[in-house]
Amino acid sequence: MTKKFQFSTVFLFCFLLSFAQEKTIDTVYIFDNQLKKSKEFQKTIQLNQVDLLKNTTNLSEVLRFQSPVYIKENGRGMVSSPSFRGTTAQQTAFVWNGININSTFLGQGDVNNLNLLGYDQLEIKSGGGSVIYGSGAIGGTIHLNNELSFNKGFKNNLFWEYGSFNTSNTFVKSAYSNDKLSVKVSGNFVKSDNNYEVSEKDYLNLNGQYNNRTFNLGAAYKVDSKNMISWQTQLYDGIQHYPIRSEDYSKTKYFSDSFRSLANWNYHSKKIQNSFKVAYLQDEFQYFDHIDYPKSSGGSGETYLTKNDFNYVFNDEIALNFIGEYQLNKGEGYQSGIQSVRRNTGSIAGLLKWNPTKKLNFEAGVKQDFIEEITAPVLFSLSGKFKASSWYSTVLNISKNFRYPSFNDLYWQPGGNLDLKSETSLQAELGNQFKYKNFKLNVTPYYINIQDLIRWLPTSNGYWSPVNTNNVESYGLESQLDFEKELGNHKTKLSAGYVYTHSKDTDADRFLMYVPQHKIFGNATYKYKVAEVFLQGMYNGLTYTTSDEKRREALDPYFVVNGGLNLTLLKIYKLGFKINNIFDEIYETTAYFPLPKRNYSANLLINF
Repeated sequence: MTKKFQFSTVFLFCFLLSFAQEKTIDTVYIFDNQLKKSKEFQKTIQLNQVDLLKNTTNLSEVLRFQSPVYIKENGRGMVSSPSFRGTTAQQTAFVWNGININSTFLGQGDVNNLNLLGYDQLEIKSGGGSVIYGSGAIGGTIHLNNELSFNKGFKNNLFWEYGSFNTSNTFVKSAYSNDKLSVKVSGNFVKSDNNYEVSEKDYLNLNGQYNNRTFNLGAAYKVDSKNMISWQTQLYDGIQHYPIRSEDYSKTKYFSDSFRSLANWNYHSKKIQNSFKVAYLQDEFQYFDHIDYPKSSGGSGETYLTKNDFNYVFNDEIALNFIGEYQLNKGEGYQSGIQSVRRNTGSIAGLLKWNPTKKLNFEAGVKQDFIEEITAPVLFSLSGKFKASSWYSTVLNISKNFRYPSFNDLYWQPGGNLDLKSETSLQAELGNQFKYKNFKLNVTPYYINIQDLIRWLPTSNGYWSPVNTNNVESYGLESQLDFEKELGNHKTKLSAGYVYTHSKDTDADRFLMYVPQHKIFGNATYKYKVAEVFLQGMYNGLTYTTSDEKRREALDPYFVVNGGLNLTLLKIYKLGFKINNIFDEIYETTAYFPLPKRNYSANLLINF
């Protein structure tokens, strides 16, 4: 797919779009219309471009330092997976512009194969969401959004960064819009030798280089005051060379390609809002157990999707929402025992919103999935919000969510298990939101009970196979304090979060692997006129890496601090300098794969 990326043409096109006068923003259109509604009841962190540019290494770094999510990364830029509230990576749904894009083979998304700067906005939502976002939305959802503005004229961004380990990151974005038409194009290229060393661990990141490319094209057209059609397409391809312990080991690599295209028709009147989506998704991966030999395994998957979201507003108090979806999933493996397989899935969901007073809001949802040759449970969600005063409100969420087996779970040979059941979860959370002047505090205790968790375990025959684990219980607390103040030329923004997680296999009475009990993260920014400084800190507690809780195999607690300086010059230029891991902390998020010690980067952002 690399040949599809004609970046020189894209760059030239973007520069040609710079000769016009800007206009005032009229409308910002985001493709995921359900996300805004769910914010009313569930805790959501929204990160825009200014936030993403503080951690441009990859999406893993953003989530690690700016969210409650735990990230398990096999070395910088390598395979990376998230954990919400003590759940697994397969119980996190990645949602691209309102569509679940978890791999049909793995049942999850690889964080570092989702190019960070290919999106305008990132939102992290904790808690279950299967009624709206389907399989895997158990622990939480990560939303990768592209947006389009109207009546804004020409707008362009050019970003370039160079850092330690011969790392470069280039990004260009250009947009044009008037009151009827909006078009946006962007491209991103990242590469790194990634040859960092951690001498205290006798570790050199050999064969750790990576590079990836992303191209996005989006457009929207307002047909009239009630109808709008839109389109969003993304191309991605990446190469990761997996680290080895010494030159005696065989060097390996991994190729990943994806193509996503989404067309949407929106109708909006006073009583009726309807969104009709049609999408095509393609994913291909190839693994080479020796970089000079032909591929040793791989696979290619396709998804054809149609989805309709109908909302009818009776009055200011009551609204009904119906969501119907159909998918055809296809997959073909290479050297995996997976022949050409296909699966039809569909779902029907209904949601009722009731706002009896200005202080009380309720929502109830029910959903039934229909999955070929797999039994799916009836799902539900119940939410209620009470605004007790101007400074305190509380939200209660109760839901049943699920994940059905992936193609690898069912068909991988040897090991696939056709008798697997779908995972189901019952969960509840009680959000407490406090506001006082410039302070906001959110404290959310939660409880999750998961039945039939799918886990790959070693067998007596010498290979691994997935099995259902009877019962997993997770409970804990998510909290976050935010402060923002602007006084003349001075602007201060502070955010700090604490996460407590207790996640156990109740049958074995053992903690789940790679789930730290304690995580603390914080971000502070101070801006004066043209200068801005920021600091980030992240603490992870003791993390078990084996199912028998061996202390000597566990990851020790660590505390990592980053910092940076940005200078705005002539209004359109922003020059930045960053120091990652200021105190040279030695730490791992995955056993035997240390992450880099102190490293540096400099960047230039041009907005015109």
